[in-house]
Amino acid sequence: MSPSPVSFRHLQRLTDDTGMLEHALGIIPRRKEGYSTDDQARALWTCLEWLDRVEGAEARILYDLTDTYLSFLQWVQRENGHFHNNIAFDRMPEDETPSDDCLGRCLWASALALVKLQDKSRTIAAQDLFEKALPRVSGMQYPRGQAYALAAVALLIRSGRPPGLMPVAESLAVRLLGSYRRHAKPGWHWYEPVLSYSNGVLPWGLLCAYEVMEREDILAVAKESLDFLIRMSVNERGQIRPVGNRGWCAPGHRAQWDQQPVDVMKLLLAVSKAYEITGDSGYADIARRCRDWFYGDNDAGALMIDAEEGACCDGLGEDGPNLNKGAESTIAFLLTEALYRKLADIHS
Repeated sequence: MSPSPVSFRHLQRLTDDTGMLEHALGIIPRRKEGYSTDDQARALWTCLEWLDRVEGAEARILYDLTDTYLSFLQWVQRENGHFHNNIAFDRMPEDETPSDDCLGRCLWASALALVKLQDKSRTIAAQDLFEKALPRVSGMQYPRGQAYALAAVALLIRSGRPPGLMPVAESLAVRLLGSYRRHAKPGWHWYEPVLSYSNGVLPWGLLCAYEVMEREDILAVAKESLDFLIRMSVNERGQIRPVGNRGWCAPGHRAQWDQQPVDVMKLLLAVSKAYEITGDSGYADIARRCRDWFYGDNDAGALMIDAEEGACCDGLGEDGPNLNKGAESTIAFLLTEALYRKLADIHS
């Protein structure tokens, strides 16, 4: 399937002068649901990926959105470096427990901004975010946050700034490898007793670590776990079938429905990195199938996107797509398109 034009209309619709609203009814933003810092980090990541591929008016739109998301992250970062995740529409923080996932996503987005943005008037904000958040990494307990942080630190090591990050990368890699060794067993090559959400981020984090550490044990675990995830994410017709949100997956049980676009995007993220490192065309083929999932090559044969709006349905059930098009799913589609096109450039 050849690339088609991508619209940022829905990304703009969901974004006001505070940030990106979390939910929508159809394509209409639901203001009463407020904002999620997770979505601002994801949206910043999306803009940064697409800025490599657009120019003119589209680039100006993305720079304006980038400034909004960076500003949001600055606003919600606490004095201790953590980020408050859930914000009501009246801009008041909601009660919550600090989230490792949110911290990891913000570290990744700020590191990517440091590397990709060219003017110091913007990178100074990204650097401030990253440096304040970095000390919180040592207290991370959950593997997805660790994987995001590991990818962020590895990216900055590869870019040569700032110095002194290798011990942080080594510590995070040890923790992820420890999770894998505690839970993996014959027939279950995973970091946890359950396959749940955003699974691809775990092998992706280790693959990013391998790029800077070149340890064969890291690459072996990353590939073994990714290959297991692929086997668990393909149906009998060879289509992508992400683990369903309605019950997840454990030995002897696997939910099929409430498939989430973000899970497909995270699988594409991991296999794209695996292809970059190994050159194995099988990973590139899985990336193609992940993209095709959005265009209807899925269990329901349902188109998941509105290409003219740049919007994506919130999930796929046995009755078809969830027609609400909120932040997470729309970002998942836009990131999938950007990452797939980058992979296609490498593969061609």
